[in-house]
Amino acid sequence: MSGHSKWSTIKRKKEKTDNARAKVFTKIGREIAVCVREGGPDPASNSKLKDVIAKAKANNVPNDNIERIIKKAAGEGGGANYETIVYEGYGPNGIAVIVEALTDNRNRTAGDVRHYFDKYGGNMGQSGCVSFLFTKQGQILLEQEDVDEDQLMEDALEAGATDFLTEEGIFEIRTDPYDCGAVSAALAEKGYTFLSAEVAYIPSTYVKLTDPDTMTNMQKMLDMFEDNDDIQGVWHNWENPEDAE
Repeated sequence: MSGHSKWSTIKRKKEKTDNARAKVFTKIGREIAVCVREGGPDPASNSKLKDVIAKAKANNVPNDNIERIIKKAAGEGGGANYETIVYEGYGPNGIAVIVEALTDNRNRTAGDVRHYFDKYGGNMGQSGCVSFLFTKQGQILLEQEDVDEDQLMEDALEAGATDFLTEEGIFEIRTDPYDCGAVSAALAEKGYTFLSAEVAYIPSTYVKLTDPDTMTNMQKMLDMFEDNDDIQGVWHNWENPEDAE
């Protein structure tokens, strides 16, 4: 179950400053623009765009911003040529890490990612070195407060969810990776609000760290990844990141 480590990550993101929030908006805006250029501006026929819109709304990106980005991307003939690249590696003490980037300069981004791994006691590996430890799934998180569990479970399964989990004060809904946008949209129509809604790499097993210095280095490495404009998402199998806070 991913709730334990995922919830602490969500809490940290919720506590970030306005400046950090603006960075999240920028990253998601770039992702929306790329989806529009690749598959068109209509989320009904562009499942990737639908997923990113769900992610944007879960991160409180205003609807006006989303619509403006879509219109701008649909009308652009040029713009930067971004590509998605997934990096894999190990953090301190063998923590498995997957980093997903959206970049217009793969040499710059690869250099940054390698530097972050090396600086904090990890190492970047070859493609496939840790991905077998993860499953790509849609993941929707909601706070349990003021939510009827039985009704949410019924609504989620009816919308197409594949699993329903509870832990640490949150509900976690799993979906097929291609159905995340549709399921989150169906739940949003019923009035639910999300902590996050995204296609994620879910680890099959977790590793617990106990050494304070190792935990500090792991958290610093994750922070460096999250602060990089090219990096869209970071997933890992560290069980207890809240202990580093």
